[in-house]
Amino acid sequence: MDNDYDILPMLGRGKHRNPRKGACFMELASHLAGERWSDRPACTHRLLAHLARLVNDCTSDAGRPTLAPLVPSVIGLTSTDPRWDHEIALLTATTALPVVAEETQRSLAVGALSVDRMLAAADGRDPDTLRPTTEMALAQAPLAAQWAKRFISQGVIGPVRFHPGPVILDFAVPGIATACVPDSDERLRVLLTEAIAVCRALQRGTRGASTPTPSLAPEQWRDVVAPAR
Repeated sequence: MDNDYDILPMLGRGKHRNPRKGACFMELASHLAGERWSDRPACTHRLLAHLARLVNDCTSDAGRPTLAPLVPSVIGLTSTDPRWDHEIALLTATTALPVVAEETQRSLAVGALSVDRMLAAADGRDPDTLRPTTEMALAQAPLAAQWAKRFISQGVIGPVRFHPGPVILDFAVPGIATACVPDSDERLRVLLTEAIAVCRALQRGTRGASTPTPSLAPEQWRDVVAPAR
């Protein structure tokens, strides 16, 4: 753990009525941002916040404190640009695809193919081609990839009225947590870390400069949760 952090909060699973009851990842972010106590603060992009809540809840009690240093980095990280939703959803789907159960792989393969197509124009590529990262993830789940391509080609999916991002995350994050891998906590932490990095890169591209990340002030932690050295 980074030596710059003297203490880490004991994050808890689920919602908490007030700081005396504990805090989840996004509740702590709302506190540090000076917002009303909530797990859906305005300071963070809603799909990124959804990912953070899922990672917080699906990480084991032993592993959850390692998420604490990431909390300040989501403050001020928000946008109305739909590409943020596409990028977060695709990253999550391709990260989970190789390790989740087969029935979940099918759903994520459909999601990955759909969102990859949404990003084609922004990438400047033909919508019938795939990003290399998407191709690589699908190659590690070939049966699910074949099933998903047949499913999409049959025109089963109608007009998209809602972005598939939340559903993709709802399948992917618990799928990683319950996968037959020895490092599920670390995979979830890395996923959230990479999603934050993707959003910050998109924010730099829009504004031309990075929004400073708030520093970790121990006195702010103490007001909310019990510290763990």
